[in-house]
Amino acid sequence: MPAPIDLHYWPTPNGWKVSIALEEMDLPYRVHLVDIGAGDQRRPEFLALSPNGRMPAITDPDGPDGAPISIFESGAILQYLARKTGRFCGRTERERIAVDQWLMWQMGGLGPMAGQAHHFLRYAPDMTPPQDIPYAKDRYRSEVARLYGVLDRQLAQDEHVAGPDFTIADMAIFPWARLWQRQDQDIENFPHMNRWLDALEARPATARGVALHLDKRQARADRDQQKHMFGGR
Repeated sequence: MPAPIDLHYWPTPNGWKVSIALEEMDLPYRVHLVDIGAGDQRRPEFLALSPNGRMPAITDPDGPDGAPISIFESGAILQYLARKTGRFCGRTERERIAVDQWLMWQMGGLGPMAGQAHHFLRYAPDMTPPQDIPYAKDRYRSEVARLYGVLDRQLAQDEHVAGPDFTIADMAIFPWARLWQRQDQDIENFPHMNRWLDALEARPATARGVALHLDKRQARADRDQQKHMFGGR
């Protein structure tokens, strides 16, 4: 039995990417909660693992050449785990390219835009003082809708994002896409994405990844939590 991977985690879309991957890849792991509302992401011991002060991060005691390795950035973690197990990353070079490009699409597009939509639609209006900014709300709501249109057209062609097989690209995109309601989207506009979401929600390992410490997740943040989450270093 391999030594467990240490997962530094909080139940957010980026955290779910890695908890889903660990469950889908059947890798043993132990959880270290990083309470982002309490500022745990700025503790020196976490910054030693994740210099950017963002979770998730992992430490694998059985890294390359058998030496421990710590990794931050959810996309890099997904690629590492896929290479480690030889699973969910494509079997041929063409398949790997397809997976990588959709993973990068999530990292550079959907994740940042959906994250800003969450912030300006759900958090900013409740800040002290309130930051209810119509332009920002419309800007990120519209950009998320555009990106979901891209995703929907891709899923009209294939069962999964990067082709017929479930891959780390699906694992990366799904946690953000499943929160479409918080982004003020109409799922009826994206029927192929809706079909895909239902299929992934039904995967037992994916469901376990999303359920990990889900009770810690809060819909709203109080003033102290806002300071820790949005106040910078």
